[in-house]
Amino acid sequence: MRIIMENPNQFVQWLRSVAPYIHAFRGKTFVVAFPGELVRAGALPELAQDLSLLHALGIKVVIVHGSRPQVEEQLALRNVQPRYHKGLRITDAAAMECAKEAAGELRLDIEAAFSQGLPNTPMAHAAIRIISGNFVTARPIGVIEGVDLEMTGLVRKIAFETIHPILNAGGLVLLSPLGFSPTGEAFNLSMEDVAASAAIALRADKLIFITETPMMVDAGGADIRELSAHQAAAVLKAGFLPADAAFYLQHAVKACDNGVGRAHIVPFATDGSALLELFTHDGIGTMVTYENLESLREATIEDVGGILKLIEPLEADGTLVKRGRELIEREIDYFSVIEHDGVIFGCAALYPFPSEKMAEMACLTVSPDAQSQGDGERILKHIENRARAAGFTKLFVLTTRTAHWFLKRGFVHATVDDLPKDRQRMYNWQRKSQVLIKHL
Repeated sequence: MRIIMENPNQFVQWLRSVAPYIHAFRGKTFVVAFPGELVRAGALPELAQDLSLLHALGIKVVIVHGSRPQVEEQLALRNVQPRYHKGLRITDAAAMECAKEAAGELRLDIEAAFSQGLPNTPMAHAAIRIISGNFVTARPIGVIEGVDLEMTGLVRKIAFETIHPILNAGGLVLLSPLGFSPTGEAFNLSMEDVAASAAIALRADKLIFITETPMMVDAGGADIRELSAHQAAAVLKAGFLPADAAFYLQHAVKACDNGVGRAHIVPFATDGSALLELFTHDGIGTMVTYENLESLREATIEDVGGILKLIEPLEADGTLVKRGRELIEREIDYFSVIEHDGVIFGCAALYPFPSEKMAEMACLTVSPDAQSQGDGERILKHIENRARAAGFTKLFVLTTRTAHWFLKRGFVHATVDDLPKDRQRMYNWQRKSQVLIKHL
């Protein structure tokens, strides 16, 4: 509480910034999957707190856990050597018993973590109920390249018709990496297969893998923040990702190709990684979508509210000339916006002066949360292309504070006399804005 009172404005701004996500996520279904390594690292209590917060916000949560290191521990206790083929465990009778034992212990640990209710903790008054059962029907993988994987299986069906009522009643569903056949056999499954299959069957809005792997990087070492499913498939084909990361990405692509809105791959090394990924603009992991979420386009009347939210702080400090809602609505056809996942975080307007074949770019704004990403330059190029397409030969701006930024991008100083006649008459001599012009 002392931290909040010392920085009340910062807290209020943060809470306001997450409000759009809260509205967007309420009532949606998220499948959250994590490996046994997360539990071994002692991060389960914090994850339970974060998932209980999602539940409190009205999000329907399905949890899928892995168990590989726990199975390895059980095998070591029995002096049984683990066997793998193509990265998949060969599950013989001994390994199957270890998988059952590990899954049972993990289920109890997870249920205990969600049963926390101490006062003055994030779990106070949560009263969350975890429901698990035989929701996964499976089949054996069979023989691959002459190797029988025995009781290692693949998901055949998820009992979505049973899971949906549980979620609608306010419960959380827990799925283990085990499946069952109609003949009563049990199969050892991968957590990734269960999670992707559950997300597809439930028509989930998000599949979130909280992983032991670090942030994915491309062949040049740059962070991979966002991929379309098509781009992700190309990354997998290129073959530069580590095997574990590629396995996660493969299942993220599978989910998105089969109707899941978004898939996220988020390292658990950072405390609160799931919340940071979901409630901040750039997140801290890799997001896979069926199509590219980012859109740079001409504005519509539905964008007026988002534009006003962007420009009002700059109007208040004098950077921009004040515009009211009615003016923005009348001039909306002049505006272009850049949005990400439905949230507008940049805009600019192009005002034509056709008799002089000139146009003015005004109101160029990028949200503080998205600055230093090159989006201002992208909007500028979009406006320049709009101007060229309309037959204009010169683009000008009037600015009091950002002249240097425009000078670096090909604009040159000019005078009021260089403006179109109609714009000269509207020039505000009290603001004394600098005039900069660029030949297109």
